Amino acid sequence: MSQGLPAAGSVLQRSFAAPGNQAQPQKGQGSPEDDDRKVRRREKNRVAAQRSRKKQTQKADKLHEEYECLEQENTVLRREIGKLTEELKHLSEVLKEHEKMCPLLLCPVNFVPVPRLDPVAGCLPR
Repeated sequence: MSQGLPAAGSVLQRSFAAPGNQAQPQKGQGSPEDDDRKVRRREKNRVAAQRSRKKQTQKADKLHEEYECLEQENTVLRREIGKLTEELKHLSEVLKEHEKMCPLLLCPVNFVPVPRLDPVAGCLPR
């Protein structure tokens, strides 16, 4: 066995002989057609990458706009909930005060418990 050469059948020797490990031309040694093809491919890839980045930016912008709209809608709805809660408190107090003096509720005939589904309807004349 000579020094410096891998032993016959060794892993190193097999990797040298593997298909695809043939000598490749050095960079810059390709034909002009290969160089043109590389330039065209790089340009095409650059344009595709720009398109992809632009599309991604547009999608992010659209999501941000949607987020802002939903935040505004959420604020409006929270205000409405607050107003409706205050109105409910007020109307409950008004009803409570009305029940204290309602002649239909104070009438002895009405002491018979009658289920009232609608408290307002119970005070209206029949």
